[in-house]
Amino acid sequence: MKDTKSLYKAILSLKNEKEADKFFRDLLTEAEISEFTNRWKVARLLDEKVQYEIIVQETGMSSTTIARISKWLNNGMGGYALMLKRMKKIQNRNHHHTTFRAV
Repeated sequence: MKDTKSLYKAILSLKNEKEADKFFRDLLTEAEISEFTNRWKVARLLDEKVQYEIIVQETGMSSTTIARISKWLNNGMGGYALMLKRMKKIQNRNHHHTTFRAV
């Protein structure tokens, strides 16, 4: 548990995407990064109410894995829901602050 908390603290100390890219590429294999990326994509698609068949096609994840992610999304510890909500806030904030200038 102590080592897990140390890892979480290291992740929380990352300042930007570039640092995250460097850290996770050293920490994980490319296959592990791809797996985590696909799980996050599945959670986002499930949140958007996309059908399992389409999620399978877009991610290559099995329907069993998708069902497991759906279970965690709906009845887990709330981590997916927290991050989905947070990402939506960030997207909305970025969308509202985007200004268009005539060229």
